[in-house]
Amino acid sequence: MEHTETAVQMPRINERAPEFEAPTTQGVKKLSDYEGKWLVLFSHPADFTPVCTTEFTAFAKHQPDFEAINCELLGLSIDSVHSHVAWVRNIKENFGVEINFPIIADLSMQVARSFGMIHPGESDTSAVRATFIIDPQGVLRAMVYYPKSSGRSIPEILRTVKALQTSMEHGVATPEGWQPGDKVIVPPAESAEEAERRMNSDEFECVDWYFCQKNV
Repeated sequence: MEHTETAVQMPRINERAPEFEAPTTQGVKKLSDYEGKWLVLFSHPADFTPVCTTEFTAFAKHQPDFEAINCELLGLSIDSVHSHVAWVRNIKENFGVEINFPIIADLSMQVARSFGMIHPGESDTSAVRATFIIDPQGVLRAMVYYPKSSGRSIPEILRTVKALQTSMEHGVATPEGWQPGDKVIVPPAESAEEAERRMNSDEFECVDWYFCQKNV
């Protein structure tokens, strides 16, 4: 009999994020609770593991930075609320860091599966390190997956949220390593006339007609 693996369901950028309603360390949470705010939803393989602990302490330390740009944090793993609570208390006692954002308890793996967090090549019973950035209308704007062995850079996630906010507000793109205050990239000119205008304008800094930057 031919063996076929169950396909991993994957969400898609610029489509609405999968709906969810799940118990957390701060009560039941659902996607609609975050309407009007940006949301970083991130999964980790398991509580009481060292790499995950470094990530959670880093998220906690940067939480005020996320909140300053209207962005909430929401963790997830396939562990119980009791396990999450015990781990949060352990982090406070041993590392001196308070985890003040909620953590989804996803024992049924329903949320993890809907977001494509279960990758059989890594594990059938735990989520990979996945990060989803969701805009205030509930639309998925970015997602990144890491293997269990590699911890994420929380400042990079924060930078990405800022870049997305800038792109959406001004209709521009951001170059590699962009930080607030850096020049942004404008969409390529749609006509020869517009290309010529840009090349001779003080508003833009153009290397060539298709590569122009400006301040916002």
